[in-house]
Amino acid sequence: MKIVAGNSNRALAEEISSYLGAPLAKCQVRRFADQEIFVELQENVRGEDVFVLQSTSFPANDHLMELLIVIDALRRSSAKRITAVVPYFGYARQDRRASGRTPISAKLVANLITHAGAHRVLTLDLHAGQIQGFFDIPTDNLFAAPVMTRDIKERYSTDNVMVVSPDVGGVVRARALAKRIDAPLAIVDKRRDKPGESEVMNIIGDPSGRDCILVDDIVDSGGTLCNAAEALLAEGAKSVTAYITHGVLSGGAVARVSSSKLKELVITNSIEPTAAVLAAPNIRTISIAPLMGEAISRTALEQSVSSLFG
Repeated sequence: MKIVAGNSNRALAEEISSYLGAPLAKCQVRRFADQEIFVELQENVRGEDVFVLQSTSFPANDHLMELLIVIDALRRSSAKRITAVVPYFGYARQDRRASGRTPISAKLVANLITHAGAHRVLTLDLHAGQIQGFFDIPTDNLFAAPVMTRDIKERYSTDNVMVVSPDVGGVVRARALAKRIDAPLAIVDKRRDKPGESEVMNIIGDPSGRDCILVDDIVDSGGTLCNAAEALLAEGAKSVTAYITHGVLSGGAVARVSSSKLKELVITNSIEPTAAVLAAPNIRTISIAPLMGEAISRTALEQSVSSLFG
């Protein structure tokens, strides 16, 4: 087994490498003067089982091209099997045609990865589970729930915790976490008038006196979370903490979260945290390296990955 890392999240790649006890393969990813990407594998990969670690986070197009070019270099170097390990799968929110004359970009990206030469894909908390069906190769969608569950149990008395879905679409994800910690479930019913803005309309459930845990897959602008926190506190919640898998946190999101009524925003390192995220007083990062490392190890040994979440 060999592990090749792109430039999107070197810190996570090194953590996974350390967990597996396998050093990162020597691979140079650099730019020409006109910013074209050039990849050179600096060790033999012929006949090897290779895992390419690369989140397609901001800048999404650059990191996606890096992933595709690394896969192509491995295919042309006669790697036996290539697994694209994509902790954060960019373009996942474009998984259907929301209106006329629009693309399904998630399907296009799936086609690109497949045709580049990947034999398998490992990803984490896809925005929509059906994106697995966009790939014509085996795709394992891991879940951050075990990592979050461990952290919640270490910090909260689960007798007083309530899990909250910030919208109707995330109920399945929130219910799964609530079941793990044996906590009740509430739902925030919101209406979005235009992209990037949301208005909380109603809380389905009684959060009075509870430590509320908001659960979602992506935090981008942070508007939904901050509005949901205010609505829950207005309904009598004791505190509101958010556990989100992918901390996109674009634009002024970090400042918005820092000045909000959220007790804490907990994100994973599926996307490399920026300096602003690391400096924020109420944003904390937990590592998915052991989870991803174990999934990689089981894939290499042809063992069950789904049993990680049983």
